[in-house]
Amino acid sequence: MPLPLEGVRVVDLTQVEFGPVCTQMLGDFGADVIKIERPRTGDLSRSAIQDPAGPDNPVFLSLNRNKRSLELDLRNDAGRQVMHDLVSRSEVIVNNFRPGVMERLELGYERCRQMNPRIIYAIGSGFGSAAGPYAHKGGQDVLAQALTGAMARKSEAAHPLAIYATPLADYTAGMLMTQGILLALLARERTGEGQRVEVSLYDALLSMQLQEATMQLMRGVELNWAAKPLSGVFPTTDGAIVIVGAFKDNPLRSICSALELEDLSGRPEFATSDAQEAHRDELHRIIAERTAQGTSAHWTRRLDAVDILCAPVMALRETLADPQVAANEMIWRIPHPAAGEVVTLANPVKLSATPAQARRSPPRLGEHTLEILREIGYSAERIDDVIAARTAR
Repeated sequence: MPLPLEGVRVVDLTQVEFGPVCTQMLGDFGADVIKIERPRTGDLSRSAIQDPAGPDNPVFLSLNRNKRSLELDLRNDAGRQVMHDLVSRSEVIVNNFRPGVMERLELGYERCRQMNPRIIYAIGSGFGSAAGPYAHKGGQDVLAQALTGAMARKSEAAHPLAIYATPLADYTAGMLMTQGILLALLARERTGEGQRVEVSLYDALLSMQLQEATMQLMRGVELNWAAKPLSGVFPTTDGAIVIVGAFKDNPLRSICSALELEDLSGRPEFATSDAQEAHRDELHRIIAERTAQGTSAHWTRRLDAVDILCAPVMALRETLADPQVAANEMIWRIPHPAAGEVVTLANPVKLSATPAQARRSPPRLGEHTLEILREIGYSAERIDDVIAARTAR
């Protein structure tokens, strides 16, 4: 059975994570993703880390399977003409340049729509391209964490402010961009016309806080699920466990039963949710002293037995070796001409009839330049002109 996006050509002008995680998702489900890369350097992810493989390092490999690389200089007429020819023959164009860059390259939405009224024109920005004080500010995940209130949200008031180590805004915005493109493709089936799709890091990370924001807007109250009195991270003899005491009557009684403590819910200072909130530090101290006397596996078994949500706190290297990862088929091994094999995470979206596929290994820089130019009808002479213009600088 054909993959859902087979026959959909995507011109990908994105780099780093936000855009590439979107276009990789499209490629996993069959889209022909043509990755436009700058001459000699390519996607910034090719040089993001020091690695023996250089431009084919694991960071780049993690975000760019199922794509073809076209090395192209958009600063000259020959490169821009190739882009114009691709836009006229494609379904989707995706970029995450700063506002105004695409217009200077003669590739703004209105220009592309003139070339191809069916084009889906997707823009990934840091803060939105329309207006506002941050519209022309460089967008980046950590800045979005700081400016949306996400970084200031902590489970413990005493904890120092810190950068969240996983790029939440990049990945979330990338997935929202994928949704927007798919919705636009669906709408085009009905109307015959393309449209503009825009997602920003700022809006994506703000929207992740929809419960907290609505509580703040309507009640002026800060909602912090991580600071609830029966939730926390507690030490064990071999690490730590997380406990979430929620979704049942008197969860404290069940926690105490599992930890072989007296029923603390019988004490006046812990008898109600408000009382537990007021005496949270003392309650956590008692629980931590007890969990520190056993292993993570011991306590999770006992807490599971009384239906209290819990889990060991695992390092990523431990998670990748966990049997659940194998059961979910979340590791793909993809042959690669330089790396030998790309060992990476699989697509998390599971379709029963048309599942995601690793059809292509992440491309070498410019690997498919000649192939793509021939596909769009360029003669050998025109191809030489494009390459000559690319190497002139």
